[in-house]
Amino acid sequence: MFRKLALGLFLLACLAFAGLWVAGSVLIHPAREIVGAPPSEFPASTVVFKSSSDALIHGWFLRGNGRGAILLLHGVRANRLAMLNRARFLHASGYSVLLIDFQASGESTGDAITFGHLESRDAAAAVDQLKKLAPGEKIGVLGTSMGGAATLLADPPLKVDAIILEQVYPTLSQAIEDRLQIHMGIFGSWFGPLLMSTVKPHLGFSLDEMRPIDKIGKIHAPKLLIVGDADRDTKIGESLAMFDAASAPKELWIVHGARHVDFYRYSGNTYQIRVLGFFDKWLRGSSLH
Repeated sequence: MFRKLALGLFLLACLAFAGLWVAGSVLIHPAREIVGAPPSEFPASTVVFKSSSDALIHGWFLRGNGRGAILLLHGVRANRLAMLNRARFLHASGYSVLLIDFQASGESTGDAITFGHLESRDAAAAVDQLKKLAPGEKIGVLGTSMGGAATLLADPPLKVDAIILEQVYPTLSQAIEDRLQIHMGIFGSWFGPLLMSTVKPHLGFSLDEMRPIDKIGKIHAPKLLIVGDADRDTKIGESLAMFDAASAPKELWIVHGARHVDFYRYSGNTYQIRVLGFFDKWLRGSSLH
């Protein structure tokens, strides 16, 4: 009976690990899709450039009035279309805008979503590309969730003049724990270590390399952190820890009642006012880089 019980427990553990391995494979599976041409009212040109992530990055660029350029970086399992409404109001205010698909997303090539690891190389390549497309202009970055993590994880730090970070996780391990708790309750704390043990075999890097909270203090560009106080994916305490770790100059906007959502859709005109106020403060004028 003891041997049968031990064998049963072993098989159960194997099945659980196999299930988590499959779940991990699904999470990192590419989110590629045809984005198509830009909308007629947004007459952007298509850009394609190489990233050190080994991906060909696809995006749209629309020139502004020469007084500031902004790179827009989407979240996980999304693409440049998720940033289109932001690009519209930023361009309407005179900014040049570049929207990209991260590697393994949208029309860009790539084998796996890496939650900011390889995407940080795409962010660096996109900054270099934007400086060529908008020479002499100050550069801003607006990154949501994974896009913000990619901004912070870039090595060396991005040479930009202002950064807006929306709902960025402090560490990938904490992000995994939070999401497992949401979807599995108390069982999430049991399966968390098993799922996290699949990260390196799946993606080739360790969780120790995925800690934006360790990077944010080394980035000296002005930063605006936008967070939701009802966010369960990145809890308010985690967001406040990110702000505390950030170097000055820095600002914090807590969107009351907001979960892990599109803050622009949630807050509308208030979002425009806060974002434009921050970028206008730091980007108007000739580039320092």
